[in-house]
Amino acid sequence: MRVLLAQLIPDRSAELNAERASQIILDNPEAEIAVFPELYLSGYRPGDAVAVSIGLDDAPLATVSDACREAGTAAVIGFSERLDGESDAAANSAACFDNDGVLAGVYRKTHLFGPEEAANFRPGASLRIFGLAGLRVAPLICFDIEFPEPSRKLAEAGAELLVTVSANMEPYLEDHLLASRSRALENRLPHLYVNRVGSESGHTFVGGSRVVDRDGRVAASLGDEQGVLIADLELDRGPLNEDVDYLRHVRRGLRVEKEQQSRGGER
Repeated sequence: MRVLLAQLIPDRSAELNAERASQIILDNPEAEIAVFPELYLSGYRPGDAVAVSIGLDDAPLATVSDACREAGTAAVIGFSERLDGESDAAANSAACFDNDGVLAGVYRKTHLFGPEEAANFRPGASLRIFGLAGLRVAPLICFDIEFPEPSRKLAEAGAELLVTVSANMEPYLEDHLLASRSRALENRLPHLYVNRVGSESGHTFVGGSRVVDRDGRVAASLGDEQGVLIADLELDRGPLNEDVDYLRHVRRGLRVEKEQQSRGGER
């Protein structure tokens, strides 16, 4: 599968960001799926989340949809989503377009990072799997991958590919270098991880976008500069080694037994 990872610095204008994303898609029609960073269309501006939010029928998303349809490429792209009927709320969302340009759905970040995001975004209530480019794709957003549980739930529900859009910042580069591989390895699922670079809202974003095989191996990656990576993702590498098929072997329902401590600290 040919994949496109766009490690970019967003402009202050959602329209300009959408046009740039669309041009990248159109310039690389060989890509079957294109992935852009967290909040790419809106910029990482939690304090202005509502002011810069975009509705699902607004022009920036329509621009991306048109490019997907023309190129025959699916896409996952981050934006601040205006919530219908709520003038004071936005969600940190990823729009998922199939290769016919149809919006397959929107995933809303379930694990918001820090007090700034928590104060300005409404957390998503569910994990989601969408049909994109003929695969069951599970989108995640940034902090979501620092927990093993979301990816495990998605794997157990039948996901075939993890896709994470991120705006990971200093000093957390190593956290995501490890988490992006771990989520792939422990679920035996390939993982597309796309982060942004540049500075915004007092943060410096660290890049490190990567294609991770189902065995946790980094097949291709970008450094800390803007760039577009085109890579081939191996989806079918034969049957898994049953000895390390973790979904098969995990034991569920185990109890945790805690030794009681007596008063005074003596056992």
